[in-house]
Amino acid sequence: MAQTNVNIRMDETLKQQFDRLCNELGLNMSTAFNIFAKTMVRQQKIPFEISLDVPNAETLAAIDDVNHQRNLSKSFHSVAELMEDLNA
Repeated sequence: MAQTNVNIRMDETLKQQFDRLCNELGLNMSTAFNIFAKTMVRQQKIPFEISLDVPNAETLAAIDDVNHQRNLSKSFHSVAELMEDLNA
């Protein structure tokens, strides 16, 4: 299939952010635009969302606490033991 070039104008900061995201997803910008165009033509709409699951600051802090065994709750061997601690 013959190839052609398409020029797209966008803000430099947006381009850098888009390029970084594409790289994180294992794509280059050309491949990302081709995926978008092919899917849009096939579905006749803006078809999809590709995103990273980026945890918020609170979740990142909780993950760090678990990884470093900080701020963990006590463990209990039974529900009765848990209830006794809650009621104390």
